[in-house]
Amino acid sequence: MTDAEASRSDASALPVEYTEAPGGMTGAPGPLLRLVRDRRIAFLLVGGANTAIGFAFFVFFDLTVGAYVDENVNRVAGSLATLACAHVLSVLCAFVLYRRFVFRVTGHVWRDLARFEMVYLVSIGINAVVLPVLVQFGIERILAQAMILVVTTLISYFGHQHFSFRRPEESEAKSRGGEQS
Repeated sequence: MTDAEASRSDASALPVEYTEAPGGMTGAPGPLLRLVRDRRIAFLLVGGANTAIGFAFFVFFDLTVGAYVDENVNRVAGSLATLACAHVLSVLCAFVLYRRFVFRVTGHVWRDLARFEMVYLVSIGINAVVLPVLVQFGIERILAQAMILVVTTLISYFGHQHFSFRRPEESEAKSRGGEQS
């Protein structure tokens, strides 16, 4: 049995509400989805884990890169350096987690990663403006980042749900002469 056949077999074993994904995403259920049986819950569990991992990256880079740049340049530059370093690793980690454990889409890795990053660019744009302002107002960088996470988490949730891993509906793909992957 090929991977594609196994993927279809896995998906057909679940009721339709478990295999239909938000935003037109398709693919066999990821291992987490098979366990919790609800894509929204799987999405939130991975999102929670990703938020914790991303925040840990932020703290690590704050204590290393951020502290170094604070001393040698200034606190605003230190905040932005911390944010940039944490962003790169957080996005790559999140992409792998969502793609592997929740959506299990196939093909289009680079396109999906680009779309995934576009969602996070909105979040980091907001973060890059608000974080230095909060730090300038005297709020510690880690606390300021925790405050910003509330807003950026909501942006990420809706962006990934409707954009990052979206696949055209089967009828759209056929009308364009393409296969759904």
